[in-house]
Amino acid sequence: MTLFIVSFIAGILTVLAPCILPLLPVILGGAVAEAGNKRRPFIIIGSLSISVFLFTLLLKGSTALITISPSFWSYVSALIFILFGLTLLFPESWARLVLKIPGHNKPDRWITKGYGTGGSFWTDVIVGAALGPVFTTCSPTFFVILATVLPQSFAMGVVDLWAYIIGLALSLLLISFIGQKLVDRLEWASDPKGWFKKMLGVLFILLALAISFGWDKQVEADILHSGFFDVTNVEQSIHQFLSSPSQSVSSSDSSIVVAPNPPGVPTHDEGPYVEIANPAGFINSPNGGNVPFKLADMVGKKVILIDFVDYSCINCERTFPYLNDWYKKYKDQGLEIVAIHTPEFSFEKDIANVTAAVKQFGLQFPIVLDNDYSTWNAYGNEYWPHKYLIDIHGRVIYDHIGEGGYDETEAEIVQALNQRSQYLRLTTTVNEATSSVPTYTVSAQSPETYFGAMRNEYFGNGVPSVIYTETFSIPDQLTPNQFYLGGQWNIQKEYIQNISVGAQISYVFNAAKMYIIAVPSMNSSGIPTAITAQILIDGKPITKSQSGTDIKNGILTITNSRLYNIFSDTVAGQHRIDIIFQKVGGQAFTFTFG
Repeated sequence: MTLFIVSFIAGILTVLAPCILPLLPVILGGAVAEAGNKRRPFIIIGSLSISVFLFTLLLKGSTALITISPSFWSYVSALIFILFGLTLLFPESWARLVLKIPGHNKPDRWITKGYGTGGSFWTDVIVGAALGPVFTTCSPTFFVILATVLPQSFAMGVVDLWAYIIGLALSLLLISFIGQKLVDRLEWASDPKGWFKKMLGVLFILLALAISFGWDKQVEADILHSGFFDVTNVEQSIHQFLSSPSQSVSSSDSSIVVAPNPPGVPTHDEGPYVEIANPAGFINSPNGGNVPFKLADMVGKKVILIDFVDYSCINCERTFPYLNDWYKKYKDQGLEIVAIHTPEFSFEKDIANVTAAVKQFGLQFPIVLDNDYSTWNAYGNEYWPHKYLIDIHGRVIYDHIGEGGYDETEAEIVQALNQRSQYLRLTTTVNEATSSVPTYTVSAQSPETYFGAMRNEYFGNGVPSVIYTETFSIPDQLTPNQFYLGGQWNIQKEYIQNISVGAQISYVFNAAKMYIIAVPSMNSSGIPTAITAQILIDGKPITKSQSGTDIKNGILTITNSRLYNIFSDTVAGQHRIDIIFQKVGGQAFTFTFG
């Protein structure tokens, strides 16, 4: 019941979230675009509500949508807003367009009313529906419902979701009707060719551009940094007030644990932790082997460092030595590290592949497979790696995105461990130990380059974003930071696969180190078959001094599904690399650099 009430209140408060404030003119402008049309707010906000509901179910039911960049939904919404703005700027042109639709044969009425009651129903529906994906990213309560409640109880999740949607719709309707009351008193606002309608049209187009170029996110960041209003903290405070101060919430709310707020809780409290959601497997479980566990088993006993990782992500791999170091130094003093392994590519969902990577990097701490992004979404996460530090009271007290910040993170760990000792009335003091991990500086100027059709915008001699099979020829001149194919290749969504001996990938890069994510071929029994490839640098066989750790005698041998280091130099520089495959069936996913 607690989450139901919080969901309703969270829906109301969502209109005040920093990520929504820049978009409120869309709702207000759509509702008042025609004075006197009392049904318009209901149509726009009703379709928005249904869109939020359906989009949520799609996210739950299809992990394929998770791989779609969030910017895709922004572009779709922006396009719809631009079209809506144009109808307000050019009502006569819009009328002529509508006249071509069967059943609309009264030009005088359309030119007089412009974007009016006649025929505007579906436009209102589309405008409202376009806002659904945008509004579903602006409340932590929404992510809890999506990632933890729905998988455990579909019925309860739907009830909580509709509580959130109804709260959102009521607040938006209130804003819309206030706007209509104001416009009803202004005669000039109802003129379809007047400056007010054209101003609204310009506003819609400007908002579309803001969404497309990410300016709305900048406004959101400025609001958050100003400290003016943080809806997230309000939601968490309400949840804490409604929940029992010393116990976990009810079974339907089992994703959130709210502990009392005892003396000594840090001021940088980011709210209650979120439980692991819908795990696909466990490695190095605290209970031994692959036995399932929960964060709730550790809260009140240990300090927990969660890190969202992906074993073939070079940024994550460079943080593994620090995680190992911290785990070794502080495990016996109350620290538990839990890696949430959220895969970027399909082959990383295989627990055998993850287990092999755990062994390769010598990881001793627990790893949870988050194959359907449930825990990722529960935290509203967007990055690999991303660390969250949870204190003994179950509060997230610190987080860090990406590489770096190791000294700061370790200092936060030590501080949390000492607060744990004080809370448990232990006599021991935890001191920050000297780290033995060498520092690493990234000097790459080339971007991560994907080969699969889903994200291959740097495809130098092919057609991006298309799945197809083709025989390619590498040109004489290569544009830096674009990949070129030679020979016969099969372009798939996530990867490219060579289907001819001698097929090659060519690329001009600028970095000190270069990596490729690759997968061997599979025989008819599903057993990996090694793929070999010759490596040329600047037209010559790669030298021993420039060979990455996975190159032996100038040859890359792909035996496992992982990241391979193919080039390593002491300083960054521009070079051309040619990878010539000596066997068919190898799959290549991306180049990354260091």
